[in-house]
Amino acid sequence: MSKAIITVAVTGSIHTPTMSQYLPLTPEEIADQAVEAHAAGAAVAHIHVRNPQTGQPSSDRELFREVLTRVKSKCNMIVCTTTGGGIGMSPEQRVAVVSTFKPELASCNMGSINFALFPLLEKMKDFKFPWEKQYLEMTEDFIFPNTFKSIRIFLETMNASGTKPELEIYDVGQIHNTAFMIQHGLLKLPVYIQFVLGILGAIPATLQNLVFLYDTACRLLGEKNFVWSVCAAGRFQMPMVTHALLMGGNGRVGLEDALWLDRGVAAESNADPVRKLVRIAKEFGIAPATAAEARQILGLKGLEKVGY
Repeated sequence: MSKAIITVAVTGSIHTPTMSQYLPLTPEEIADQAVEAHAAGAAVAHIHVRNPQTGQPSSDRELFREVLTRVKSKCNMIVCTTTGGGIGMSPEQRVAVVSTFKPELASCNMGSINFALFPLLEKMKDFKFPWEKQYLEMTEDFIFPNTFKSIRIFLETMNASGTKPELEIYDVGQIHNTAFMIQHGLLKLPVYIQFVLGILGAIPATLQNLVFLYDTACRLLGEKNFVWSVCAAGRFQMPMVTHALLMGGNGRVGLEDALWLDRGVAAESNADPVRKLVRIAKEFGIAPATAAEARQILGLKGLEKVGY
């Protein structure tokens, strides 16, 4: 069987507690769901943290510390920390999780986009916490800022920490940005790309767009100069990730990206979509890579060299 890296995005910063009773909020819940997903076949956990009392997205490094050390104590899973940060945070503040904990992987968003969540309000009337409605409303006038300066700061910090960047590509122009950073010595080949499809404000989740992104990366970067993965929002999660695996790529699933396992069927844990993807992949002769195999594929420094 060929091997594919499965990443689980455990909680993210998109969905709010009202949307799913199964969304992990506390450090213990986030870590334990990552470990459960690892047992189901996920080699990598993409980690955000939340205020454990309200579920509001947070960048508190002590919350990250609790999650990272708990996961490490239970398994050898690769952890990819987010650098998405919070509204108003400087690039240095957003990337502080990398300089503090020196993880094996960290996300690096490769360009600015409109990041719109406000249409979710059409299906919601009552909220568990007061912050949720305001949080979703403000995204009608929100730009997710990732300037060339901030990308440079992120990459310099990751290089100094021995952390491999996971390059989040929300639209085709960001592949050009990636090529620019390679040309200027801030990215080392081969790079690790994740195509993010279906965010309102960025490229839609279609098979044609996935092929277009992949072909563009081959032309601009060179086919042998990148490893790639796909994640997609909502109902597009499983179809787009399945297509990625069939194209020779890797895939990300989890409650950050989609709360439903199937029409009318809620995902009750992050292990649920991982198990589903593993089953689908095996039908096509694709097995989930172990954490050790994923480290080799991505050229990571190893768990013994992290700072937590």
